[in-house]
Amino acid sequence: MLFAIAAQAADVAQRQAWREQAIALEHGEGVPRDTVAAMGLYCQAALAGDAASAYNLGWIHANGRGVPRSDGLAAHWFARAALLGDDKAEAMFKRLGVPADKPDCVRVVEEREARVAAAQAEERRLADEKLTMSTAYRAHVDTAEQQRIMKIVYKLAPRYGLEPGLVYAVIRAESNFNVHAVSDKNAQGLMQLIPETAARFAVTQPFDAEQNIRGGMSYLRWLLSYFRGQVPLAVAAYNAGEGAVDRHGGIPPFAETRDYVRRIQRFYALTEHPFDAALTSPSPLLLQPVSARH
Repeated sequence: MLFAIAAQAADVAQRQAWREQAIALEHGEGVPRDTVAAMGLYCQAALAGDAASAYNLGWIHANGRGVPRSDGLAAHWFARAALLGDDKAEAMFKRLGVPADKPDCVRVVEEREARVAAAQAEERRLADEKLTMSTAYRAHVDTAEQQRIMKIVYKLAPRYGLEPGLVYAVIRAESNFNVHAVSDKNAQGLMQLIPETAARFAVTQPFDAEQNIRGGMSYLRWLLSYFRGQVPLAVAAYNAGEGAVDRHGGIPPFAETRDYVRRIQRFYALTEHPFDAALTSPSPLLLQPVSARH
């Protein structure tokens, strides 16, 4: 809606106050005469829906009161006042019989509203894009076992502040949803917890789906805090350890780890994730300039 910004907080009393100030400035009543300031206040009130202020602006332009006469600008303000219910303004508009010209103060408001609308549209676009990227994994939850496991993920993810899509991607990359998976490094279960990590996060039964997911989520949440929400660094650390990421100044140059990050981002393409800064201090890597990271 045009002029929403100017009108959004202007009630009847506010519009009247602007108009009264404008009248005083226009006529020099108790204050030095200042036609330009008066017109600014009239414009503010008119755009907020004050018919009398719009009419007064039309009268100023039609009669050249303190400004060069302009029938086109007068026509604009009389037309606006008429739309706001002023019968005299409608008669004045018809009497002028010229096309209306858009005043500068109206143009400024329209341009500001256009910028705000464009910014809001961009915010909505980015939000929609983020939602699409964070939920793309759903198209790949296509077996009964995956659905069973994802029910556990959906239940636990909010408690750990994690996006289900990221957890899905990690489980898929780690074990492909095999509850009994064991790697050659003795990483176990859905999220492939090595014994040290399982102990760190109090996992005593790594082949129990829910307990394994709790442990994996705990570690993932900690890594996201350590790397301040940077998904590629966090998942690289999930694969190679946070120490390796710190030592190499970014994703380690290991083929396995780089491929792992690509596989994660195939299903969870967002590069940033919300994190809890209170969990741990940030990685020293984040204190380096971005250009120094690998």
